[in-house]
Amino acid sequence: MVEMTTEAGVAARSRPPLSKRRVLEAAVALADEGGVDALSMRNIAQALGVVPMALYKHVANKNELLDGMIDVLVDEIDPPADDTDWKTTVRRRVLSARGMLLRHPWAPAVIESRTKARATPTPAVMAYLDSMIGIFRAGGFSIHLVHHAMHVMGSRLLGFSQELFEDRAGDREPDPEALPPEEMAARYPHITELAMAVTHDPESVVGSGCDDQFEFEFALDLTLDGLDRLLNAT
Repeated sequence: MVEMTTEAGVAARSRPPLSKRRVLEAAVALADEGGVDALSMRNIAQALGVVPMALYKHVANKNELLDGMIDVLVDEIDPPADDTDWKTTVRRRVLSARGMLLRHPWAPAVIESRTKARATPTPAVMAYLDSMIGIFRAGGFSIHLVHHAMHVMGSRLLGFSQELFEDRAGDREPDPEALPPEEMAARYPHITELAMAVTHDPESVVGSGCDDQFEFEFALDLTLDGLDRLLNAT
């Protein structure tokens, strides 16, 4: 009995200390193996060699766990390169995001569901979008053209094609973790600039989100112009 206890103690001491990052990475690995439905605190604790209650010091519930997992995945997206133009940089990052989703096929549904459930995206998603807006701005885009570009790109910025960032704040509970405006501006200056500069015509919105007449026509014309360019190049 003493020998078994000693072995258990040695094994426990050999493990790195439990942290939120370790919990999230273990959850990502389990989701990769069996999908999000296979996730449970018991399974994560077993993978980490701890009791389930130990996890609650780092993640309060399933939603917080999923939000943290999203941030772990977004951290896998390549950072912007310093020696490329805006178009090359955006393309590389978007394709890097798509590569991340191919490694974690369960992720798009979780990103979509959690983004729609929250008043704001997770911190890592916010930081990523802020950096992408900054790339467009550094490339010479006006703030209004950036606004249109973000609508056209939509969820492609995160590597897949699906409506993602819907403006449905009125349908949600207030986010208790929402940053004060001054901290929001300091942490995500490009998003704040965009939010302060743009407006939509509520009388021409169809469905949820920012799908007003101007945005719809902008995306439509951009698509048609691109198809026309390809047609004339053949």
